[in-house]
Amino acid sequence: MKFMENEMDLHTEQKNNSEELTQEPQSDENSSRKGRDSSINSENNLDEEESHVEEQDDDNSIDYSNFSKEQLASVVKELTNETNFSRIDSIIKEVRPLFNGIRNKEKAAALEKFIAEGGVKDDFDYKGDTADHDFDATVKLLRSKKNKYFKEQEDQKNENLAKKNAILEKLRALADGEDTENSFSEFKQLQKEWKSIGQVPNSHSRTLWANYTALLDLYYDQRSIYFELKELDRKKNLEYKWELCERAEKLAEEESIKVAVKELNELHEEFKHTGPVPREEKDNVWNRFKAASDAVYAKRDSHMAELHETFKKNLEVKKLLIEELGVFVKFESDRIKEWNNKTKEILALQKRWEAVGPVPRNQIKETNRLFWSSFKSFFANKGNFFKKLDGEREKNIELKKELIAKANSIKDSTDWENASEELKRLQHQWKDIGPVPEKQREKIYKEFKTACDEFFEKRREQFGKQDEEQGENLKLKKELCDLLEKHAAEKSGTNAMLHETVTKFNNIGFVPRKAIKSIKSRFDKAVAAFIASLPEVGEEEKDRLAMEVQLVGLKNDPQGERKIHHKEQSIKTQIHKAENDIAILRNNMEFFGRSKNAEKLKGEFAEKLEVAASHLSDLKKQLKLLKTV
Repeated sequence: MKFMENEMDLHTEQKNNSEELTQEPQSDENSSRKGRDSSINSENNLDEEESHVEEQDDDNSIDYSNFSKEQLASVVKELTNETNFSRIDSIIKEVRPLFNGIRNKEKAAALEKFIAEGGVKDDFDYKGDTADHDFDATVKLLRSKKNKYFKEQEDQKNENLAKKNAILEKLRALADGEDTENSFSEFKQLQKEWKSIGQVPNSHSRTLWANYTALLDLYYDQRSIYFELKELDRKKNLEYKWELCERAEKLAEEESIKVAVKELNELHEEFKHTGPVPREEKDNVWNRFKAASDAVYAKRDSHMAELHETFKKNLEVKKLLIEELGVFVKFESDRIKEWNNKTKEILALQKRWEAVGPVPRNQIKETNRLFWSSFKSFFANKGNFFKKLDGEREKNIELKKELIAKANSIKDSTDWENASEELKRLQHQWKDIGPVPEKQREKIYKEFKTACDEFFEKRREQFGKQDEEQGENLKLKKELCDLLEKHAAEKSGTNAMLHETVTKFNNIGFVPRKAIKSIKSRFDKAVAAFIASLPEVGEEEKDRLAMEVQLVGLKNDPQGERKIHHKEQSIKTQIHKAENDIAILRNNMEFFGRSKNAEKLKGEFAEKLEVAASHLSDLKKQLKLLKTV
């Protein structure tokens, strides 16, 4: 009887231990739920919340609405190396409507052009461009990759299900079989294998776990394992759980909250699947583990509170940037430079916006809408300005083409002076005309410059030859000056020599422009000195010779006729004035005849009258000579 009592006690102890093994994870879990937020499920929620913070930051950082079709295709292409299918789906969901919107506009424009060129709508076949094909192919590839990934996941879960079912069969066989020396070791090994196997389909998870725990209970109920062996196992479990507590406590020092939370989740899983501990230590080890978990949770809560405060501050900064952006919406100008300067300012403001961190989740859409709507409004206004400018540039290019045609009509002219002036005038007009389309600017400028350069190159060649001839002409004229100056000094000149020298001088062609005045001045002085040195020639004759030389020079001048006519008119004007002066003097002399000082005044006016009459006589002689030359 005593033996039977001991056996029953042992069986009772085994059963209690079995219940403790199967129930402890659930009991621990129930215990953790009593804490503020330290249960395993709570911890999973923390991980999700932490991930949400990061996803919020990612979603808030990129706005694809301003991307071109090629850029959107590139964004999707970059996802081929991404393993987070949730992120892939999110980005494709945002990018695909934008891409299709651009593609539909291009397709509509292509159809309109096709019909305008005489095509029939039913015959229209839009093939798209490289970006269209790349986008569709990449989306198809990502869909296939996603399906393959989740199929592999399901296959793996089914494989895990098969493995766990196989372990259940082995456990069932152990539970139903006879106890052997190695059965407990085999039992522990099966527990370790069970723990190492990954997830199974959700529909089998509960049933599988229930069967597993039931077989553990059955094994302990039906096996005569010595209490000492179980106690040893409990002590080993206790040692391992103390180790888990230490690892959990160290997580409070981890800088990354996300890393700490992730590792704590893994420790919870380890704690849950570790077997029972001695009953007297059960609460102690769990309380220590829970306290370590609570420390991580407290750090998590503090971090989340700081994040929310930071998000609020970021929101205030972004509101100020939205107000600052309002100035750009009202901006107007008719100058490209001002638009470009304003564009630099708004892009700098965009960088400031992007540098600001995330805002509270419920404010993301509204702040983004306010900022990007104003941002787009500025660039829409800028686009309208340049569209209008393009129209003006089209008009400008027609005006410049007209100038090119005129320049081409002049470039072969040999009327160097007039053609040169006309081309210079065209060049000024070219500068006054506003800008032309960028893609044609270089081409038409080159055409205009080529026409101008061709004319001026020919002109330079011609003037080069003239410069050589004019240098020789200057040398000949200097020699004639030398001759006149020599005879003037020696007083050996004659009238015939003067006329011959003057004729030669006038028949010599042009001299360099910079020497025209100096050689003319020297020759005039040499002539005057030569005439003054002529022997046995009266003053009147000398004046006549000087006048003749002057008139001959005018006659040989390219504008001689105009200058002679001008001089003739000038002499006639002087004659008329002299005749009026003489008439006034004579009239005054008759008036003075009745005054007391008549004789004295008559004498003065008689002298003036004589001078005026002499001057009149000289003028008439000059006029007569002018008409005979």
